[in-house]
Amino acid sequence: MGKFKQLASETAIYGLSSIIGKAINFILVPFYTSTAILQVEEYGIVTELYSYVAVLNVLYLYGMETAYFRFTSKSSDGEKEIYSNVFSSVLITTILLTILLVSSATPIVNWLEFHGQERYVYWFAAIIAIDSLMAIPFVKLRYERKAKQFATYKLINIFLNLGLNLFFLYFCKNVWAGNFLPQFKGLVGYVYKPSYNVEYVFISNLIANACYLVLMVGVIRKARLVINYKVLQPIMIYAFPLLLSQLAGNFNEMFSRMMLKKILPDGFYAGFNNQEALGIFGACYKISMIMTLAIQAFRYAAEPFFFRESNDKNAKNTYANVFLYFGIFGLFSVLAISLNLDIIKHIFLRDEAYWTALHIVPILLMASLFLGLYYNLSIWFKVEDKTYFGTMISVSAAFITVVLNYLLIPHIGYEGSVITTLFVYIYMCAFAYFTGRHHFPVNYDIKRFGLYLLLAVFLLAVGWQIDLSSKVASQLLKEIPILVFAFVVYLLERKKLQLN
Repeated sequence: MGKFKQLASETAIYGLSSIIGKAINFILVPFYTSTAILQVEEYGIVTELYSYVAVLNVLYLYGMETAYFRFTSKSSDGEKEIYSNVFSSVLITTILLTILLVSSATPIVNWLEFHGQERYVYWFAAIIAIDSLMAIPFVKLRYERKAKQFATYKLINIFLNLGLNLFFLYFCKNVWAGNFLPQFKGLVGYVYKPSYNVEYVFISNLIANACYLVLMVGVIRKARLVINYKVLQPIMIYAFPLLLSQLAGNFNEMFSRMMLKKILPDGFYAGFNNQEALGIFGACYKISMIMTLAIQAFRYAAEPFFFRESNDKNAKNTYANVFLYFGIFGLFSVLAISLNLDIIKHIFLRDEAYWTALHIVPILLMASLFLGLYYNLSIWFKVEDKTYFGTMISVSAAFITVVLNYLLIPHIGYEGSVITTLFVYIYMCAFAYFTGRHHFPVNYDIKRFGLYLLLAVFLLAVGWQIDLSSKVASQLLKEIPILVFAFVVYLLERKKLQLN
């Protein structure tokens, strides 16, 4: 029991830092979408560039984090030897990839249509390089069960990034404009450049990341610069399928934001250019992050739980119950968020231009729900040590993502990307479910979940049609479908919940 308590405690600490990071990212949405901070087009730049960062982070690390865990727990070479070799390998590849990025800055910004903005590439190359170099020392902290140190360093980075955003984009900007504290304008001039705006989003991230180099110096020093082919060869072989799976997974999620501007015909949305359309799409995509936060919390708690339960004789029954109740909770969340968007939009989307895409949010929320269900269904190939199925699913899903985006976006805009996202996550669930039935059969109550899904979609459609002259009355009526769903779930599930 003591080991389980320790595992649960560490999981909560690791989860806290990750979830707070995502929450802060979400909280920054109303800040960035205020026209006093960033214009719609500028937010489109942020959305686009960070989508590339997500994919490049995977490429820079090429599965070495997971490989480090695998080989330190089972290899006879010793943790210190593996740590030094893995860190040295990542250091060398990081230097090479960063040189490649920096030397290609001009063709990259020209292709992205940010002509003359090579500094974007320089800053992001530095951000990604530091992220990659710090990843292995952070994994070492996890291996050594230094959860509090891990979380502390992550939280320092998160809050420093937040503080720097507020400092540059709110405090300095307003002091320079003379809106308050005009006596500090001269002092602010030493650190603030009026011609910069969106640039300070990137600069804040870079400075916050640079602090890792100071915080983690003690852990970094434990690594010797050494490349031992005999040690690295099996690690690299193990890591390569992970690279494919993770790269495909991130590509699947980020492709629409990476390529929307390129695929979307010019002038598709009246009154907005393609960069602005991307900003609007990206901001509404962020709203679905409410569901992502819940899924992230669930993953941190559920993954160790699933593995602990794998040897129990009732494990499959437990998996089936978790799937159903996660699905019910997710459907309730989709309803609750979607039918309260008229409130949420005023809080998180400060410019009315972003409201033009609110209709995509329910679909994105439903897509996030199916991604969460996939994490449930995919447990079979993890406990059965057949993780290559995960690679097959991710790679095939990425292929479908590319094809459907190129087919749909030119005709129906970012709505096509949203439909693609939902379809792909449903496909991933189906792939995991049907292959699992053959290799690791679990009696998931698909029919019961399907009925709840139909009920939720019906209630969502009904609530979405409510539009009275009184906004207050409309909003109050929109709460009824949410309560109806909760009441039906209570009637049908109360006995089963009491037994569990």
